[in-house]
Amino acid sequence: MYKPSCKRTGADSIQDPQAVASRYASNPEQRRLWKKAIKWPLYSVAVMPVVLAAGWKTWKGQNVQIEQLVGFLIASVLLLLWENLTNDLFDADTGIDEFNKPHSVVALVGNRQPIRRIAYLALFLGLSIILVLALRSSPAVLYLVLGSCFLGYLYQGPPFRLGYQGLGEPLCWIAFGPFATASALLVLSPNTNGEASIPWGTAIILGAGPALATTLVLFCSHFHQVIGDAAHGKKSPLVLLGTKKSAQLVPWLLALIFALELTPVIHGDWPQTVLISLISLPPGVNLIRLLRKNHNYPELISHSKFIALKFQALNGLGLSLGFAIAPILGLVSESQA
Repeated sequence: MYKPSCKRTGADSIQDPQAVASRYASNPEQRRLWKKAIKWPLYSVAVMPVVLAAGWKTWKGQNVQIEQLVGFLIASVLLLLWENLTNDLFDADTGIDEFNKPHSVVALVGNRQPIRRIAYLALFLGLSIILVLALRSSPAVLYLVLGSCFLGYLYQGPPFRLGYQGLGEPLCWIAFGPFATASALLVLSPNTNGEASIPWGTAIILGAGPALATTLVLFCSHFHQVIGDAAHGKKSPLVLLGTKKSAQLVPWLLALIFALELTPVIHGDWPQTVLISLISLPPGVNLIRLLRKNHNYPELISHSKFIALKFQALNGLGLSLGFAIAPILGLVSESQA
C-alpha cells in the first residue's frame, strides 16, 4: 500500500517540507521551478501524431482539413495537460516526488484542489473538442482518444498505477502509436458518416517509430530518480535493469526507431525524402554519450529526458516534412501513380 508522505492541514492542502520549500523559494528559484513544472517542450509529444498524419496525407494526395488539424492540436495539448497535472496529484499521494521533484505543481501550489479543477477542466475541454471533431469526421476518433486517455490513467491512476509495475513504457507506445496515429489519420479526413474503418495497419507502420521516440522520453525521465522510485516501490525499467544496463539499451532503442522508419524507404513504400528524419541523429548520439558516461550520477543526467525530447521532436518533424515535400519533388505514392 502506498502512503502519502505529506500532511494535510485542510481538505487538500499539503505541508511537507519540500512543498513549503518550493512555495517560499526566492523569486528566481520560483521562476526556475515553475519553468520545470510547466515542461512546455514536452507537449511536442502530444502534437506529433497529427502533424505526422498531415504529412502522410499530403504525400498521399489527400485533402487535409486545416480546421480539423488545428482543433486536434489544441485538444491534444489540453489532454496532455490533464495527464501531467493528474500524474503530479497521483505522485503526491504516494510521496514519490518528495525525493527529487521540488518542481512538482502540487509542491509549488501547496493545494491539490485548484490543480484538480484545472486538470479536469482541461480534460472536459479537450474531449469536448474531440467530440466536435469526431462528428465532423468519424465517431471512431472519439473512441480512440478515450482509449488513449484510459491508457494514460492506467499509467499512474489508482488503483491501477501500472507505471509502478514497469508497464508505463508499453502503455505510452500504444497510446501515442496506434491509438493516436489512427485517430489523427481519421480526424483529418472528410466526414465519412461513420463508414471509414480504423486504419490500424497504416497507423502501426507510420506511428511505430515516432511512438517509440516518445517512449524513449519517458524511459529517460527515470534515470535521475531511480533511488526515489525504488524506495516507493515503483518498478520502472530503470529500477529493474539498473542505470548501467538501461544506458546500454538506449543505442538499441535508437537503432530500432531508425530501422522502423528507414525500412519502408528501403522497401520502396515511403519516399526517400523521409530520410530528413536523420536530422535527429546528433541529439541521439549526445544522449548515448551522456548516459554511457554519467548513468549513475543523477545530477548530471537530470536533463537527459530533454535531450531525448529534442531527438523525438526533430525525428517526428523530419519524418512529417519528408512526407509533405515528396509530392513537390515528384515522389508520389503508388496509389497516385
